[in-house]
Amino acid sequence: MNLSAIRHRSTGCDCYALDENTVVVNLTTGLDAAKAMIVSGDPFIHELKRQRVWEGKAQEMHLLYELEHHLVWTAEIKPEYKRLQYYFIVESHGERFCVFENKVCSEQERDRISSQCFKFPWLNPADVFAPPKWVRDTVWYQIMPDRFCRGSNFKNNGKFRAWGDFSEPRFNDLYGGNLRGITERLPYLKSLGVSGVYLTPIFLSNSNHKYNTFDYYTIDPDFGTEQDLIDLVRTAHESGMRVMLDAVFNHCGTQFFAWKDVCEKGRKSAYFDWFFINRDDFVKDDFSTADGRFYTFSFWAGMPKLNTNHPQVQQYFSDLCVHWARDFDIDGIRFDVGDEISHRFLQKLRRDLHAVKPELFMLGEIWFDSITWLNGTEYDAVMNYPFPGAVGDFWRDKTMDARAFMHRINYCRSLYPRQINEAMFNFLDTHDTPRVRETCKSNSELLQKLAVLLTMAGTPCLYYGTEIAMRGKRTPYNRSCMPWDEIDGGKHDRFTQKVRRLIAVRNACPAAKNDALTFAFDESHPRLVRYQKENLTVVLNACGEDVSCAATGEILFADRFKNGVLKDGGVLICRE
Repeated sequence: MNLSAIRHRSTGCDCYALDENTVVVNLTTGLDAAKAMIVSGDPFIHELKRQRVWEGKAQEMHLLYELEHHLVWTAEIKPEYKRLQYYFIVESHGERFCVFENKVCSEQERDRISSQCFKFPWLNPADVFAPPKWVRDTVWYQIMPDRFCRGSNFKNNGKFRAWGDFSEPRFNDLYGGNLRGITERLPYLKSLGVSGVYLTPIFLSNSNHKYNTFDYYTIDPDFGTEQDLIDLVRTAHESGMRVMLDAVFNHCGTQFFAWKDVCEKGRKSAYFDWFFINRDDFVKDDFSTADGRFYTFSFWAGMPKLNTNHPQVQQYFSDLCVHWARDFDIDGIRFDVGDEISHRFLQKLRRDLHAVKPELFMLGEIWFDSITWLNGTEYDAVMNYPFPGAVGDFWRDKTMDARAFMHRINYCRSLYPRQINEAMFNFLDTHDTPRVRETCKSNSELLQKLAVLLTMAGTPCLYYGTEIAMRGKRTPYNRSCMPWDEIDGGKHDRFTQKVRRLIAVRNACPAAKNDALTFAFDESHPRLVRYQKENLTVVLNACGEDVSCAATGEILFADRFKNGVLKDGGVLICRE
């Protein structure tokens, strides 16, 4: 047996409270493991029975995930007295090994040296991590306000380019999209089946993207007023839609009041410690901070890094978020560069925000394994960047088969506890990546990727324009203007209607939203992806040829499927 592949820690996604009565325990082994059992019980049960030696009850674990090089086994246990002590028995080719916290040994060796069992000390209701329930049922739509829609209140003061003119684009071009425009297009979003709107930053800045914020309390006049934001949130709520704002707290812009004061007064400024300044001669006309004079986002001097460890910085931004939640009634906050913000700041912020709005969604922008931030005291979920990588790789690399696709998807699922998986922010593209249509050979392939997005656990998000297959490989082309004349004229109706039907499947089928997932394989068609989610079956033909495929039950969505044949690039979703 490959003992070096066995791993478990009684924390994180290996051992966690699913609810107030249930503990989930996961064990990772090599691919050669044939069976796994958990031996568990209350750590003090032997004292109750007047026994000298503790003995637990054996329970067979079932296979949760197959990964490329590992298997993950799982068991759900309801500890009668809220405490749990356990170890594992793993079998392979007639061998049985015991897995303790301090050793892996044969059953014969088990009692020769002291064995330290794993422990889940106490199932405390306050420690059960439960993201807001509404999140798993939400379909998000990301909007860059400047590029989405000009409202009826738009006035061109000469600073805005003609809508949609991307000839010789510049990074700071402005097009005049605003909050009123978003409000006026909410019926369009509602008709798509969208139930959440995520806005990139809307506060005062000299850029079109607003990630270099000058004033966090002032809505950029290019976008509108506080009343426009209030009207947007109220109208969205009346339509059954949520609103999430973007918070840029890792860094600020150069006109932020505290940075301006520091640049003027240096070490005498009351705000000097709000930043990470390493030299007295930090003020210089250089766009780069590669010389280390102060820390910034990346090396951009126009985005000085905030010290979110500082109590005054924490209080300033906590008061700001409470203001957003209380006075604008927003439903979520997405934290830009969420991995570089102080853990203590996030913990304080969560307490302060939940005192005002307990169901507010806190989302971190983190591009890698983020379990450190997902223990119930900081973010509710993060942007699931491994997910678009897993999806994109399969269609980009034609040598990958359906089993390899399963391994990639299961890797994403294996990173977090079940309730977090069902709140993870899944997407195919954002303002920071090429548009997903650029990675597809056809609209049919885009529909296949959208079918995966909308039938996986997590809260899915469409980048504005994906529903019309907008293109754009790099910035600023991936941030082009929404072509409303074409949309209103019906040019994209055929494709949009298919996207609308896929979203409808998501909204109508609870199975599409949960983390239950079973793959099936066709050896004669290795790139035929088929998976089952309770009563829902999804089939994607990426084989390069047509495949006979019987529909089982009610057909909820079909593209390139006719007379029992799923054509290359086709999608079939059925409900039994």
